[in-house]
Amino acid sequence: MTTIPADEVGRIVNRLRRAQGQLGAVLSMIDDGRDCRDIVTQLSAVSSAVDRAGFAIIASAMKECLREDSDDQALEVAQLEKMFLSLS
Repeated sequence: MTTIPADEVGRIVNRLRRAQGQLGAVLSMIDDGRDCRDIVTQLSAVSSAVDRAGFAIIASAMKECLREDSDDQALEVAQLEKMFLSLS
């Protein structure tokens, strides 16, 4: 099992909280009847922030995987690949 290192957690949580705020802004924009181009621009920022958080989590897992010398390395690589592809 690979967990997110403590020094990475704060950075990832901050990024996700920022995305949460941006998503709230998108909802407000929709409720306010704002122009769809503005909404899509903000929604794109949300999507990017969530993707970057996901990639940061995967990168942390990859670093941990490389540090560990285990017999299950092939399985871990396959799991990491699956996680990476789920974001692309």
